[in-house]
Amino acid sequence: MFKAELLERAARFRSTAEDPTRNLQSCPSLVLNADYTPLSYYPLSLWPWQTAIKAIFLDRVDVIATYDREVHSPSLDMKIPSVIALKQYVKPSEFPAFTRFNVFLRDRFSCQFCGDMHNLTFDHVVPRRLGGKTTWENIATACAPCNMKKGGRTPKQAGMHLYAEPIRPTHWQLQQHGKMFPPNYLHETWRDWLYWDIELEE
Repeated sequence: MFKAELLERAARFRSTAEDPTRNLQSCPSLVLNADYTPLSYYPLSLWPWQTAIKAIFLDRVDVIATYDREVHSPSLDMKIPSVIALKQYVKPSEFPAFTRFNVFLRDRFSCQFCGDMHNLTFDHVVPRRLGGKTTWENIATACAPCNMKKGGRTPKQAGMHLYAEPIRPTHWQLQQHGKMFPPNYLHETWRDWLYWDIELEE
């Protein structure tokens, strides 16, 4: 089965049939870079409808698709954009910020000792008391029970095995991981711009 098909099932695409009665706050615009790839997959690059319309009037974006929902002013009736693309390419930084969230995303939101996805925290692979630093290469996602079990020891001392050695990820690597965690709801006009380049599975 295709990975993209599994992602679609998980994401629950919303139908355009809901558009005419859609609440304005439920009409975000998917923002694509000038190369027509999302600015970000996780979190997904979305703008509120007001920001998207402002960008249109400032001639900073092209409208790719719209909702059926409209906004009105005394001089204008306009469909709300559902997909927009920047006119100028924004080059992503090569390396993402070192944050707790990005560490979890690098490790696919799972404990690197047992695979559990609940009660997550982070662990110093080499404990601070042994000179370990708080860096990409020494921090791994761990569930609370594994963190307690490991304590102030190295994985080897604790008889525990890491699924993967912690590394400093690139922006591209984090975005690839982000594709595995689609939002709960995706509008069907977004289909052509999300997950199309997911690797196929036999």
